[in-house]
Amino acid sequence: MSPLLSVVGSLALWVGSALLVASVAIVGPRRLYALWNDLRDRLWEIRKPLAALVVVLIASAVGRSSLQTVSELFGLPLTWFIYALEGNFVAWVQATFGSPRLTMYFSAVYVYGYVFLLAFPFLAYLALPRTTTVKRLIVAYALNYAIGLVLYTIVLAHGPRNVMPEMVTSLLFTHNPEFMALTGEVNEPTNVFPSLHTSLSVTVGTFAVLTRREYPLWTPIAAWLATSVVIATMYLGIHWLTDVIGGTALALGAVYLSYRIVDEDGGREGENGVDSEE
Repeated sequence: MSPLLSVVGSLALWVGSALLVASVAIVGPRRLYALWNDLRDRLWEIRKPLAALVVVLIASAVGRSSLQTVSELFGLPLTWFIYALEGNFVAWVQATFGSPRLTMYFSAVYVYGYVFLLAFPFLAYLALPRTTTVKRLIVAYALNYAIGLVLYTIVLAHGPRNVMPEMVTSLLFTHNPEFMALTGEVNEPTNVFPSLHTSLSVTVGTFAVLTRREYPLWTPIAAWLATSVVIATMYLGIHWLTDVIGGTALALGAVYLSYRIVDEDGGREGENGVDSEE
């Protein structure tokens, strides 16, 4: 089995198991049963934002290499500006807090925890009686990816592990070389500003706070995982603190815009508890 298939298989197994447990414990059997009965109607309700997200993801996957070339030719070279701005902060983080246990934890969170963090809210919010929240989540995801792709093209910057390899170790790959097969499929070496791991994690954490009444147990879990992912991006030597700050700003902006784009009164609750358009 190839390294990529091995990592994807392991990812599917662990994340799938976590989703199953979280669905029962957090969403609850009653909402899951209602979701199963109304799944087709609910998916139909979210078809437009879901299609938009799919288009953005396909554009990102197909055009990533071409846009990387454009960035190398015309992008703003900001690597050394970022380094001058924050210096050896990431190197200090590794030197001060680095340990085998933390490396194992942050590596797992960066890959497995991150995928679970993004996947579970889709299921949880789809299980709510109204589809407004899941629509907003999907729109926020699409905005993160779309704006991130534009910024990756405009800003040409390398991560700290590439700039100062003598001080910053690629801990994710050093201790988990098999992850390189997966990250190589979805990232380019200059995709650092802003940190999409940060922006999407903070997006989920923000939604968790905003929906704490619906899912009170999910809020602290999401906050913990999102914070861990954000720290992991720097601890593992992948992103600068500047990338994290940029990712946080992108997340808050995406959430704000998603609430402006998806109106709370954009639909009415039908007989089965599913939004239906007027």
